[in-house]
Amino acid sequence: MRLGLNLRYLGNLGAGADPRTSARYVQEAERLDYAVAWTAEAFSSDAVSLLGYLAAQTSRIELGTAAMQIPARSPAMTAMTATTLDILSEGRFRLGLGVSGPQVAEGWHGARFDRPLARTREYVDIVRMALRREDVVYDGTHYRLPLPDGPGKPLRLGTRPRRKDVPVYLAAVGPRNVELAGEIADGWLSVFFQPETVAEHLPLLRAGRARTGRDLTGFDVVSSMPAVVGDDVADCADRVRMYTAHYLGGMGSRKENFYNRLAARMGYADAARCVQELYLKGRPREAAAAIPRQFLERTCLLGPVERIADTLREHAEAGVTTLSAMIFPVDAEDGLRTLRALADALGKAGVG
Repeated sequence: MRLGLNLRYLGNLGAGADPRTSARYVQEAERLDYAVAWTAEAFSSDAVSLLGYLAAQTSRIELGTAAMQIPARSPAMTAMTATTLDILSEGRFRLGLGVSGPQVAEGWHGARFDRPLARTREYVDIVRMALRREDVVYDGTHYRLPLPDGPGKPLRLGTRPRRKDVPVYLAAVGPRNVELAGEIADGWLSVFFQPETVAEHLPLLRAGRARTGRDLTGFDVVSSMPAVVGDDVADCADRVRMYTAHYLGGMGSRKENFYNRLAARMGYADAARCVQELYLKGRPREAAAAIPRQFLERTCLLGPVERIADTLREHAEAGVTTLSAMIFPVDAEDGLRTLRALADALGKAGVG
């Protein structure tokens, strides 16, 4: 199992207060042999611009989007962006994609959120076609290229990516979307992954892979986990409560919150419902306090290095191949210390 660094979007331009701080984190992660650094986006800073900046500040660590929003860009623009980032990073780019949710898709991007799985399948088809530098001709339900009633003609990507095959990842939460990730992607970007639920997730990935005659060999199972290192587990857990409450309570509407549904499937239905009710009533601190500590301990890297090493070992044994840490530093030096402690924990776990 490898370590990754996820520069969570809630921190505005990554986990640092400014892009230079984020660059310091990624440079330190590179020095410590982390495998990859990821950027993300919602409706604040975008995932792409910071990644281009980081490509110029690093030389070995791979760089990925976790994830670029499918409703925000046409498939052709995503292929153009992936090509540019693969060139700028000298072949270190990983293309992570996600459908986002109905509030962002329809409220921010003006894109319908109907049939997200079918849209994702067609979207990835076109992106891969473009990256192969084929003439893009596509007659799908959601995408038709060229448009049949105008002057458009089939076009081919004018620039070659650095690599023949840019890895594609899908951020997926629901069971059908996880299975789709196994079928059409090279990796799965998971959230709130806990080893106890591996019996639910890995069969879905295997079923998706089997549709194309493949198994999980070489497939990257990525678990993104908040990480706080310290002697007091309860204090560490408190540092990630607001972040978790935002997902369970505010990432979506009352009817459409994929993360809340996931927590319910994990056995926390009552708590997830309570957190959402409090959050939507404008009481986020109470919502954060209502999150069971057990949920945080099972979905985050919390506590002393030895305890975190045990958690890393559990995830490796459950089939996780990349553990991407989201740090919650009080300042830049604290963030750097956290990255070093996590690398130490990986060594103690003996799974690197």
